[in-house]
Amino acid sequence: MNSDSSISKSRSDGTSLHVAESFYSIQGEGANTGKAAWFVRLAGCNVRCPWCDSPATWDARRHPLRTIDSIVSEIACSPAVNVVITGGEPLLHPLGPLCAELRERGYRIYLETSGTSPLSGDFDWICVSPKKHCPPLREVLAKADELKVVIGESTDTEWAESVRKSVGAGCVLMMQPEWGRRQSASRLIVEYVKAHPEWRISLQTHKYLDIP
Repeated sequence: MNSDSSISKSRSDGTSLHVAESFYSIQGEGANTGKAAWFVRLAGCNVRCPWCDSPATWDARRHPLRTIDSIVSEIACSPAVNVVITGGEPLLHPLGPLCAELRERGYRIYLETSGTSPLSGDFDWICVSPKKHCPPLREVLAKADELKVVIGESTDTEWAESVRKSVGAGCVLMMQPEWGRRQSASRLIVEYVKAHPEWRISLQTHKYLDIP
């Protein structure tokens, strides 16, 4: 199992988690674009992509430990019906207790992960966004409802096809332009999806619409 030494071992049972931020917004990318959701962004990351838009999450020590009760109580004060657990890399944390409490309260639970650590928790939707420099585990890919691959150059489409071999038949296949190269990457993806219509295009609409 991959780990991050910056994540506190004092709450290895998952009853408290390092939270970088927690907020109500709109899902901006992937198969569930446009849905209102509460986002729980956990701190700590073992992947650390060069194009990451949340590098402040990488070091868990910079973010406080919060109890599951405090996290869920905050969500309960909002109109949210969907909760997205993201990061950082959320699977560095034991997610069973958080998911159990959310499930008890009737929320739909979504996970966004690189797939580099074993699954924990109970989810309605698992989005795996794999990275070439830190490949995902096959057992996580097998559980994916959505495969969302960031594309910056043509070799990335070849890698996406290789990863695709490990997902199930019903998995939604998406290619998303790397934001820093979005103009050239978008043109590349458009032509690729036209030639391979089993794939779909994911755009980071929250950035275009300036949604937090």
